[in-house]
Amino acid sequence: MLNQTEVREFILLGLSDVQGLQHFFFISFLLLYLTSLLGNGAIVILVISEPRLHTPMYFFLGNLSCLDIFYSSVTVPKMLSGFLFGHQPISFGGCLAQLHFFLLGSTEAVLLAAMAYDCCVAICNPLRYTLVMSPRTCLLLAVASWSIGFVHATMHCIMTSQLSFCGHNRIPHFSCDIKPLLNLACSSTSLNMTLLNVVTTTIALGPFILIVLSYLYIISFVFQKNPFQEGRWKPFSTCASHLTTVALFYLPVLSNYTPPSSGSFPEQDVQVSLMYSAITPALNPLIYTLRNW
Repeated sequence: MLNQTEVREFILLGLSDVQGLQHFFFISFLLLYLTSLLGNGAIVILVISEPRLHTPMYFFLGNLSCLDIFYSSVTVPKMLSGFLFGHQPISFGGCLAQLHFFLLGSTEAVLLAAMAYDCCVAICNPLRYTLVMSPRTCLLLAVASWSIGFVHATMHCIMTSQLSFCGHNRIPHFSCDIKPLLNLACSSTSLNMTLLNVVTTTIALGPFILIVLSYLYIISFVFQKNPFQEGRWKPFSTCASHLTTVALFYLPVLSNYTPPSSGSFPEQDVQVSLMYSAITPALNPLIYTLRNW
């Protein structure tokens, strides 16, 4: 099917309700972005260069840090430019490219599930940990995480590229997110909305269910092994950072994408998107230290 797009350029309105505070928000989000780049970059460099950190948990942490750098770099620079120069034009091709890399963030859901499995094996089966979490297994889990995110993003981009856009081209967002973009389409978006409601929800909830099951198994194992209060909570301290990251990722994602989408895009969704595109990548390096997780 040929692309029947009439609109060749979109206008990103950004955070339109911050008039008079542009410079304050520019400085704030610039600091968050630099924190994300420096913090996650330092983690990646240390994980690669330090032999003692060549373990499964730091391997996954390095992947998560790479994703955070990549993910925030797709959206934050354009948003910072909007604070200084106002509404930002973006070509149709550029919008699809940004949408693809933005949706690649779904990789994080699968990575977090892999990290939960690693934590579960480390606590519940420590004697077989090195056998179960072998380098080959870790590599396969990482490849699967990135592949699922790539296929998910590509699917949405291909479907969106087949839509017709005409007339109104102003996107009430700081990036080309899927829901506000679909609202501008002149042609039917029923199949796109079905994919958003079914596939995206499945990719978000599937790993989340695996994470919950992993921690339920950990809780059951710990309480059976340590029936007394003393020492019962010590194993959970090793997973505290992971649990915090899961909460920071899933609270905004579940509120933004998993409810059935009717095509509306309220302003609070923009604020939720800010959480997982700018704030969470900056907080992850502060949550994860290289001493434990």
